[in-house]
Amino acid sequence: MNFFSATPAIDQDRVVAAIAAAEQRTSGEIRIVVSQKKTDEPVLAAQKQFERLGMTRTAARNGVLIFVAPRSHTFAVIGDAGVHEKCGDAFWRELADAMTELFRHGDFTAGLCLAIERAGALLAEHFPRASDDRNELSDTIEEAD
Repeated sequence: MNFFSATPAIDQDRVVAAIAAAEQRTSGEIRIVVSQKKTDEPVLAAQKQFERLGMTRTAARNGVLIFVAPRSHTFAVIGDAGVHEKCGDAFWRELADAMTELFRHGDFTAGLCLAIERAGALLAEHFPRASDDRNELSDTIEEAD
């Protein structure tokens, strides 16, 4: 998706809090990567980051990655095999459209938080949190070269 008009201002504390809140209801994992590299293929770049972060090693294969590349004016949202099996392509398209609308208005934090909230709701529906669940991946925003 193409959306940025400038380098985004992102309220990291608010985004990290949204991830933590979403993950309280699910065994799923949500990560954010902001890359300063230019890319014409945001989905491919997201897939590489997904692997690099070890997101394919979650117990239920239920990770979601939101990849943002401001210099390329693009982003991608991808899920691991377990997530994609439950939601299909339509969910990702609708989520990307909603994010794009907020990004175009310069509200990057709201766009990310919306994506986190919706992905978290999907994960909670299909992968509810168990009493012995542990946070398998960091909730922080990852900066990539």
